Amino acid sequence: MAAHDRVIPLTVVAPDAHEDHDQDLYEVRKKIYPRAVTGAFARWRWATVFITQLVFYGAPWLAWNERQAVLFDLAARKFYIFGLVLWPQDFIYLTALLIISAFSLFLFTAVAGRLWCGYACPQTVYTEIFLWIERKIEGKHLARMKLDGASLTARKFFLKAVKHGVWIALAFWTGFTFVGYFTPIKVLSGEFFTFTLGGWEAFWIVFYGFATYGNAGWMREQVCIYMCPYARFQGVMFDRDTLLITYDQTRGEPRGSRSKKADYKSQGLGDCVDCDICVQVCPTGIDIRNGQQYECIGCAACIDGCDQVMDKMGYPRGLIRYSTLNAVDRHFGWRDMLKRVFRPRVLAYTTILWIIIAAASVTLFLRVPFKVDVIRDRTALAREVEGGLIENVYRLQIMNTEEVPRNFMVSASGVRGLRVEGSQQPLAIGPAATQMIAVRLRAEPEAIEKGMHRIEFHVVASDASGNPQPDIFSIREKSMFYKP
Repeated sequence: MAAHDRVIPLTVVAPDAHEDHDQDLYEVRKKIYPRAVTGAFARWRWATVFITQLVFYGAPWLAWNERQAVLFDLAARKFYIFGLVLWPQDFIYLTALLIISAFSLFLFTAVAGRLWCGYACPQTVYTEIFLWIERKIEGKHLARMKLDGASLTARKFFLKAVKHGVWIALAFWTGFTFVGYFTPIKVLSGEFFTFTLGGWEAFWIVFYGFATYGNAGWMREQVCIYMCPYARFQGVMFDRDTLLITYDQTRGEPRGSRSKKADYKSQGLGDCVDCDICVQVCPTGIDIRNGQQYECIGCAACIDGCDQVMDKMGYPRGLIRYSTLNAVDRHFGWRDMLKRVFRPRVLAYTTILWIIIAAASVTLFLRVPFKVDVIRDRTALAREVEGGLIENVYRLQIMNTEEVPRNFMVSASGVRGLRVEGSQQPLAIGPAATQMIAVRLRAEPEAIEKGMHRIEFHVVASDASGNPQPDIFSIREKSMFYKP
């Protein structure tokens, strides 16, 4: 038994008879050796692995406008997503994205259970990849069990060293790619190969790489069972019309082994041959025949495994299948199950989700491609200048949020005769840049009374050639003009 799998005995003394009883403080983890399986759902799962990893590893290397296509530049406080540049003031879009993700998760779970966990969760994806590497190096599940149970030999040491070497290389390449979304990956590559990595970059590469290696290589199902909160609260999103992986007890029981040619019906047996293939292929090691369990991640490996056995025995497929609890109990067909998909909970999630998507899309499409902040000069509220004019000083921060150079014209209204002084116009600001300018507003003293007066700054954008942009490319910002 490995050192980390030892059981610490706890001695409990009975109050009457002073006898010792040994009780385990925790359940010893039994390592799971999932058996490889093929089938429709396995193909779907691997297709998701390829798509997600192609996007994850490939996106940082794409170029757009002479920069990295997807880059979250925290130092410059700019998020680049292809042609879209988001600034800290655009935090509302991140909020909308999180809300959309949450409601999508609720919707998919209400309709078909843990689709995210079974097909797209990073823990599932990287566990599949690490298991594939393990199978290629150490062999099938029985060979791996035999290897782990054998004493240490040169062959065992070599196979284990190669496996963990490949795991570590993949894990730290994953960490490197993750950091490449926050530091330009080409710059990061140069720093890595010249040993000039910054402290924070090195820390996050090691941290994320170690987390990937530990979670996908060592902990595996323990992350899903003990660490992931989704496994705990998913049950509240299920109902009796949610598509789940179910075992048809009416058809399968009583289970028992038999030959392919046997008349099992006359023996009083069901379709289940008690081969335990569904348990052997399960990445969390559960027996789906015992009913719904929170450890089930919905990967459907048991469906593929059981269907293969049914094919060999000449029985109909679907002993283990996607179905609903109502369908199993009442023997519904697919048409009856589909009718129950559009129930109030699903309709509510769908409606809210599309409203949020539509609102976020329209807001993003109509977003004015620059921002203006007006700050009054705090050194003096107002002053009298030559000609007896009353002058107020302001600082305007103009942020060009698009990756094209623009010219800006500044004017003001709200007080009769108010004019802008002290700023060269038009003001040229480069692509995705910010500039602070000082603006002086002057007014005739006879035109206004003493006190505070509401005014508006009007900032209009034009392209670098001076051609005016549509009206949507203008911003009005309120402020105050003071006459002492």
